[in-house]
Amino acid sequence: MNRRESGSTHTNRTGHTSPVIGDGENGATRYEDDSVPGLVKKLAHELSTLFNQELALAKAEIKSNVKDVGTSVSSIATGGAVLYAGLLFLLGGVMLLLTNWMDLTTAAFVVGAVVTIIGAILLSSGKKKMSANSLTPDRTIDSVKKDADLARRKVK
Repeated sequence: MNRRESGSTHTNRTGHTSPVIGDGENGATRYEDDSVPGLVKKLAHELSTLFNQELALAKAEIKSNVKDVGTSVSSIATGGAVLYAGLLFLLGGVMLLLTNWMDLTTAAFVVGAVVTIIGAILLSSGKKKMSANSLTPDRTIDSVKKDADLARRKVK
């Protein structure tokens, strides 16, 4: 944070200047006109800064979450391709094993039905895990709630 020397001026968004008399508590800038309108302007400025910081945090958190989902999806796809190849050989073996008790066509339908049921269950489970909730910026939401509570307490 830039330190301002006593006697300098601060220009606000409307072009008005107010004399700065030094740094206040916790690095906050103190203005000579600590009147109610001056404090309201100061509060508006600080809330704007806080909002911009929270927005930047939300963007960073969402970007991180999306990157994590992308990495997970590529890992799932690669693992799925390798698993698929192995599964085809295993299913062929199971089907050939079942021919000891039934004909080849019946064995193929039994194996196909079992694999289809297992696949549907796995697909449903994966779909639930990749819900929109996994992309929610939870830390940012908590931080904004805490900031809003703090602002309400300071206003009262």
